[in-house]
Amino acid sequence: MNEIRIIEVKQSVFASNDKRANELRDLLKEKKTFLLNVMSSPGSGKTTTLSLIINRLKEKYRIGVMEADIDSDVDARTISKNTGVDAIQLHTGGMCHLDADMTRQGIESFENWADYDLIILENVGNLVCPAEFDTGAVRNMCILSVPEGDDKPLKYPLMFEVSNFVLINKIDVLDYFDFDIEKCRENIRYRNPMADIFEICAKDGRGIDDVCEYLIKQIEEWRN
Repeated sequence: MNEIRIIEVKQSVFASNDKRANELRDLLKEKKTFLLNVMSSPGSGKTTTLSLIINRLKEKYRIGVMEADIDSDVDARTISKNTGVDAIQLHTGGMCHLDADMTRQGIESFENWADYDLIILENVGNLVCPAEFDTGAVRNMCILSVPEGDDKPLKYPLMFEVSNFVLINKIDVLDYFDFDIEKCRENIRYRNPMADIFEICAKDGRGIDDVCEYLIKQIEEWRN
């Protein structure tokens, strides 16, 4: 009988991607460009939240935004309209995430990308695939909205394990949902004791200033 060889393809793919991600981070560090990877479920308020953050930071930093989706250019047009910063749409060709090489291609599509202080990647909307692939980002941000439930950190552990900070969005509707915000914090801490947590409302701007102050500190530390 012929010998059957078993090849761990998934492990090989991740190892190759991790190498490319580290190379991209080294390049970003050299150019003093901060890459923020933003992940969440569809409808959590990513684009609205980013619009608020960008409008507060765009006078201090030159910002570029990459919007990743399976199809359409809705989010890139929205960001461009709401903020006036440079935005491009990345189509993944059916893939539910971006990897480091795809992210690099997106960054290089900006003219003179190294002149940007901050590049934001709004990843494809789901809590599974984007967490599996290191994009080369300096920091990962996850947005969890109140209507999704306070148990999501337990059900999608990797997303919260790889996120440096988590925004709990839509706190304006807490009274209408069975959502225990302290339990949510506890669940996030269970998955990632080091994660910073912010409570925000993208609809009225509550908590956004605190997030911006946090980001400024992160960006300045990276650049210096």
